[in-house]
Amino acid sequence: MQQRIGTETVSDWVEVTQEMIDKFADATGDHQFIHIDPVRAAQTPFGGTIAHGFLTLSLMPLLSSKVPDAPQIEGAMMGVNYGGEKVRFLSPVRSGSKVRGRFKLLSFNEKKPGQWQQSMEFTVEIEGQDKPALIAEWLSQVFVAPPSAK
Repeated sequence: MQQRIGTETVSDWVEVTQEMIDKFADATGDHQFIHIDPVRAAQTPFGGTIAHGFLTLSLMPLLSSKVPDAPQIEGAMMGVNYGGEKVRFLSPVRSGSKVRGRFKLLSFNEKKPGQWQQSMEFTVEIEGQDKPALIAEWLSQVFVAPPSAK
């Protein structure tokens, strides 16, 4: 992974549907009309319903699973979110838009034996638009089995 620092991977495109937006609204209790009411949302500068910013951020695992030939960490047992250093929501994601993830490895350091911390720049691009939906610097911890446990 040290050799991959600075490299980027890109996911396949994923459609953000109104059904996804509605389910996210139900799961989070955020039923603001710009997300769930197409008629009222059409009267806003967005011109229709948009995904929640946190929905767009939460697509990170889905988008990372859609990276063809993604690098694998030998012996990895699990990865967990550790937090974000920076998150900026730059452009709304309209219902029906397609998005993809761009992942740039910033660092990968051993915190203690079997536990590594990864810092990744995560960008969500919207098909047909120059400005991304969001950019974040995200930290995760990767737990690796000791050689005898493999």
